[in-house]
Amino acid sequence: MKQLEALAREAQSFPGSKPAMTEQTIHWHGGAKPQAGALTDDETEVARVMQICNACRYCEGFCAVFPAMTRRLEFGKADINYLANLCHNCGACLHACQYAPPHEFAVNVPQAMARVRVQTYTDYAWPPALGRLYKRNGLALSLATAAGLALFLALAALMGGGLLHEPLAGDFYAVFPHNTLALMFGVVFSLAVLALGVGVTRFWRDVSPGAASGAAVAEAAHDALRLRYLDGGHGKGCNNADDAFTLWRRRFHHCTFYGFMLCFAATSVATLYHYLLGQPAPYPFWSAPVLLGTAGGIGLLIGPAGLLWLNLKRHPQQGDAAQKPMDRGFIALLFLTSATGLALLAGRDGGAMALLLAIHLGVVMALFLTLPYGKFAHGIYRSAALLKWAIEKRQPNKLQLGSD
Repeated sequence: MKQLEALAREAQSFPGSKPAMTEQTIHWHGGAKPQAGALTDDETEVARVMQICNACRYCEGFCAVFPAMTRRLEFGKADINYLANLCHNCGACLHACQYAPPHEFAVNVPQAMARVRVQTYTDYAWPPALGRLYKRNGLALSLATAAGLALFLALAALMGGGLLHEPLAGDFYAVFPHNTLALMFGVVFSLAVLALGVGVTRFWRDVSPGAASGAAVAEAAHDALRLRYLDGGHGKGCNNADDAFTLWRRRFHHCTFYGFMLCFAATSVATLYHYLLGQPAPYPFWSAPVLLGTAGGIGLLIGPAGLLWLNLKRHPQQGDAAQKPMDRGFIALLFLTSATGLALLAGRDGGAMALLLAIHLGVVMALFLTLPYGKFAHGIYRSAALLKWAIEKRQPNKLQLGSD
């Protein structure tokens, strides 16, 4: 224990109260050329905490972060970004740690990782200015973008024939022509995919993962789709408001993710109906696009509502309070996308269909415009980190410090 305390105190001596940028050396893995870089205060804190955890290793079986940690003696910028995105913020290690606050070492792995994680979204965002803007004003920017786009589309519908009209039998294209909608959303979706692709490609290049085998890809996909590491490492779930375990965070994440994917599948199937089968919308309720969209919409009501409830109850030490506007902005857009979509489905045969359509399309467009810069990015970067871990664990561990 005395040796552990000595090692932990050495880690405690890491500079944490210096100016925002502290010069450190980046130790690149995988044969890349060493180079110098600068760690921010948040990255320096993660390095300090990981040095203490490496001396203790009590939490080694909790999640992938700790066995990945034992493969390193020092933590450069790339390592820190990788470990931060590998962390699922389940909170189990915080409640198990003997050095957690109020101990003088103040080890808080979930909070330290959360602060670096949001920094990676900003650092790798493209264009970078949009990432910084969303980080500071996530909720306000999300709602303002949705309201502005909905108002623009409502005005366009008003000029084209009116917001209140005779029932149109659910024919959306009588309000906005199909080609106009396809062009608008095609451009927005392409920009979102491009921005996310540029960001995660740069992240992937920096963490130097090595070659991916089929087995590594399959394992990473399995862990990502099951949200394996939201079980706390023991299957009982996360800690949220206190040290009690709960699986609700995992369940609400599943409702949100699979609800989103079902809505995306509904759009994809409708596209095939239109172009491949020559069957344009509207579709009856029992058709595949409507059933998929309805099921996805229900999931996107339950999931975001539950995540917001947990977000409001979560203990301040479980994450980074400064990220709440970003978190809630994304949650709000997901919930509003579902709520306006289901309202449109219910009212598509009525006289206010044009107004409901304009509101729904404005919210959906705002969601896609902000995807690369908000909390949605965590799923992309976390999946990349899981793939790196699946690759890394199959490589020889030269240090032999852990039991992975």
